Amino acid sequence: MPIPSELPSPGAALELQRRALGVLTEMAPAAVELGEVFRAAGHELALVGGPVRDAFLGRASNDLDFATSASPDETQTLLARWGDAHWDIGKEFGTIGAKRFSPEIVVEVTTYRTDEYDPTSRKPVVAFGDTLDGDLSRRDFTVNAMAVRVPDMTFVDPFDGLTDLARRVLRTPIAPERSFDDDPLRMMRAARFAAQLGFSVEPGTLAAVVAMSSRIEIVSAERVQVELTKLVCGDEPRRGLEVLVDTGLADHVLPELPALQLEIDEHHRHKDVYQHSLTVLDQAIAQETGPDGAVPAPDLVLRLASLLHDVGKPATRRFEDGGGVSFHHHEVVGAKLVAKRLKALRYEKQVVKDVARLVELHLRFHGYGDGAWSDSAVRRYVTDAGPLLERLHRLTRADSTTRNRRKAQRLRESYDDLERRIAELRAKEELDAVRPDLDGEQIMQALGIAPGPVVGRAYRYLLERRLDRGPVAADVAREDLLAWWATQPESSSS
Repeated sequence: MPIPSELPSPGAALELQRRALGVLTEMAPAAVELGEVFRAAGHELALVGGPVRDAFLGRASNDLDFATSASPDETQTLLARWGDAHWDIGKEFGTIGAKRFSPEIVVEVTTYRTDEYDPTSRKPVVAFGDTLDGDLSRRDFTVNAMAVRVPDMTFVDPFDGLTDLARRVLRTPIAPERSFDDDPLRMMRAARFAAQLGFSVEPGTLAAVVAMSSRIEIVSAERVQVELTKLVCGDEPRRGLEVLVDTGLADHVLPELPALQLEIDEHHRHKDVYQHSLTVLDQAIAQETGPDGAVPAPDLVLRLASLLHDVGKPATRRFEDGGGVSFHHHEVVGAKLVAKRLKALRYEKQVVKDVARLVELHLRFHGYGDGAWSDSAVRRYVTDAGPLLERLHRLTRADSTTRNRRKAQRLRESYDDLERRIAELRAKEELDAVRPDLDGEQIMQALGIAPGPVVGRAYRYLLERRLDRGPVAADVAREDLLAWWATQPESSSS
């Protein structure tokens, strides 16, 4: 989206102020009371950052961030008196937290500060400051560098953040090169806020990200992952991902994404995989549900799988005789690449496992054809997807980006048919938890054996039979098990 060159109209600015007044009025009782506590102790206190920005966007928050002239020790003493609970987990960075239970409100109060990176360190060096304007100057963007002094509720905007908010522009309070050198993670935040707020990045700020993108490598993987997660779970993740790729940041934090920009030959024998992946992400997001649905929005696993489902294509692309292009087994290669990257970004094990599994399964449906699958194949599809089935439904549907309307309609109808068959089998069988017709105890009793590896082999055999033919009576399963047992070498010694 182009950057607006003109200043916002007076009407636009007044509308922002009207929204903020309404939101800040709701916040005021708790904020004013806390401000009076700090002022009585001889300290300044100001509401800062996201809560102020969001107030101008008409969004209220029960989590309030403050900046203060008080030291961390002084802040802790005051919050211990004010709140029902308090904590000092961020004390080394100057932050003390507190909570009141009725009405519920959480505050974090941070001593005025500046921070910057040692060129050889992954962690910021914290230095406490002594003025609000100085503290605001170290914020990431001008829209986050506004404040409201409490208890008198005076608006403070030394870097014209309100104008940038009205223009929907991200700009650093100080020179972007200095800002990003102090904390390179702010470059990731530019992409994240583009996704969360739908804002554009000011050209000078964007140019600095391009020039300094490699500096992000000094930031820990955990901090990068937090920003990437917020970006992917934003309202418009495509905007943020385009910032990552266009600036070169993705080359350092998610190189598999820009690698999808495969050179398209003059005959256009395959689609632009990068743009296809962004479209799949958009289409998957459109299928997320409300909080009570099967896949509540925003779903990190579905979004990551949609974005990364084709990352195995660059390594598997082959130009075939006759002018075709193939990507054989790209889903298997992609699953391994995804697992490796998400582990490097320190994602939780379950997230890594689930995203990689969806990538591995995303092509399975394309063998369905015109309903030619047997009931056994449908059972295996459901069993292999397990708890990821609803996400797999959405990923598979989203993966259709063809402009051929007839082809798109055929794919939709085929998947409708598959879901209908799954529902029919689910109504007749315990399809979501397929187990053998005999359990471990019954297997040992039928074969006259003790616990051990053979029981596991017998269990897997019966599970395969269950998937092939559906449920059968216990006596039928027992006969089948005995027939299998007669072919096993252990049976002669039992």
